[in-house]
Amino acid sequence: MKIINLTCDSDIYSSNVYFLLGDRKAIDDVNVLIDVGRDPLVIEKIKKLNTGAGKSKVEKVLLTHGHYDHVDLLPIIKDEFNPDVYAFHSFNGVTHVLRDGQTLRLADRWFEIIHTPGHTSDSICLYCEEEAVLFSGDTSLIITTTNGSHQEDFTRSLERIARKSITAVYPGHGPPLTFKVKQSIYASLDNVRKSKKI
Repeated sequence: MKIINLTCDSDIYSSNVYFLLGDRKAIDDVNVLIDVGRDPLVIEKIKKLNTGAGKSKVEKVLLTHGHYDHVDLLPIIKDEFNPDVYAFHSFNGVTHVLRDGQTLRLADRWFEIIHTPGHTSDSICLYCEEEAVLFSGDTSLIITTTNGSHQEDFTRSLERIARKSITAVYPGHGPPLTFKVKQSIYASLDNVRKSKKI
């Protein structure tokens, strides 16, 4: 699976927009965007990508949550590429509502949907066991203090994530986390458990 960050050099405020492609760009691979962000240059970058012969450039869009910096470009993406759009809550432009624990084929791999309420009630992470990668959106996985307050649902979600084999986390903002990933998640979980529950 190839992971391309289409907004790593954006000049405007936007979430990361990840494009997922199968290694061989086979006909049964699924070309996917994780979040769409706000930068119109994403459209031109997608058009220039080699995404496989006889295939739509973007077949699925998965939204990690509904905040504007992650979804603003959705109407243009839909007009240009006509993808199926997945999110945990239904809102304008969404064609499929996701369920916690659901699995989807993205690129040439299978991903599990993990509902992670906290940042928003519709926040999700996307986990690929085969690649040991997690796309976290704006779900906080690095929590360095016990002074915060967290919902029980978020604590349970973080416990599920901590049990997964993860070697790289691709967040909604900033660079990937690839160093001491498991240790960092377990340290965060320990801090969350010590924090005030709401």
